[in-house]
Amino acid sequence: MEFKPCVNICKEWDIVGARQLGREHAKSLGFSTVDQARIATAISELSRNIYLYAETGKICFEVIDQIDRKGLKIVAVDQGPGIQDISQVMQDGYSTSGGLGAGLPGVKRLMDHFEIVSSSKNGTEIETIKWVR
Repeated sequence: MEFKPCVNICKEWDIVGARQLGREHAKSLGFSTVDQARIATAISELSRNIYLYAETGKICFEVIDQIDRKGLKIVAVDQGPGIQDISQVMQDGYSTSGGLGAGLPGVKRLMDHFEIVSSSKNGTEIETIKWVR
């Protein structure tokens, strides 16, 4: 499935671009400033993971407009080495980069939906959704 628009993550500066585009989408959809910040933080974390662990990938955005609710879907995709132990990286405090380890568990808490698929052959795809309240 192709998502548009996408921001390619190849260099550290791309993290900023992805974050800004996500915040713009969130604002245009009517998210509160608090939820805009949550979304931007989640995007920062997802794109930083791509940059640190996979080197290249993309952050894609999709507006979800249903009869009863609207939301923003954010998908992080890379062809990196994959995550060997998803349950381990989903534990609070776990870090391989020397960071705080808030990473993916933090993203899961910030968003309303979080799904991760990863393999050494195909890399990692993380799908998140935040619904407008």
